[in-house]
Amino acid sequence: MQRQIWLVGQGALTGPDGAAILSAVARAAVSTGALADGWNGFSVLHTAAARVGGLDIGFVPGIGGLTAAAMADGGVDVLFLLGADEIEVEPGPFVVYIGTHGDRGAHRADVILPGAAYTEKSGVYVNTEGRVQMAGRAAFPPGDAREDWAILRALSEGAGPKLPYDSLAQLRGALFKAFPHLQAIDTISPADPADVRKLAALGGSLGKATFRSPIEDFYLTNPIAPRLRRDGGMLRACRARHRDGCGVTRWPSCGPITSGRSS
Repeated sequence: MQRQIWLVGQGALTGPDGAAILSAVARAAVSTGALADGWNGFSVLHTAAARVGGLDIGFVPGIGGLTAAAMADGGVDVLFLLGADEIEVEPGPFVVYIGTHGDRGAHRADVILPGAAYTEKSGVYVNTEGRVQMAGRAAFPPGDAREDWAILRALSEGAGPKLPYDSLAQLRGALFKAFPHLQAIDTISPADPADVRKLAALGGSLGKATFRSPIEDFYLTNPIAPRLRRDGGMLRACRARHRDGCGVTRWPSCGPITSGRSS
């Protein structure tokens, strides 16, 4: 079988045996010939914005570092949430929230530093397939909101060590120097098949739990969705449209809804 693809989703990886499952899928991909010259048929589907880009720059716990779950469980004295609204933080840590549409993360925070939405800042993004993209600012952030890098730069001057850039251009230059592939806009840098083979060799013990989708409700997967929570009629209309189409002309937060099945 040529040009095969092994695509593993987060529902299979979020359990305690997630690493073992990932290794097992990689091993299956290698053994069936999914890795060949000019073709890498092993892929991971991510559910969180910026996760692929974060992995590209090594934004993971270092040796002896804490996972996000361990930090949220009280493993640190001070916790910064960079737009993190999908986790529950236990009592104890002093929480600083940097973000836009405050959901659970902002409600738990001791200090809120308003950030800029993606439409209010220029940025380099990496989508789930690894393609580097660049977006320009469409509007300025309101009030006291600032771009995330500027907030962290200002904090570093007081907390130390001072970050070595004073502009977005300087920051982007440092980023491109450390990770040159991020300069290649609208391209995908091929992964090294050797890394997949290393992953396949890790092994691990597989559990017997049933896989579950990490998305319980599509319309509650972003911090803007609390508006839908407050308006049960709107939420029901969106769900109905997603399920089988509904005869409603338009709901403002769902986009156009027409009679019959939507395309």
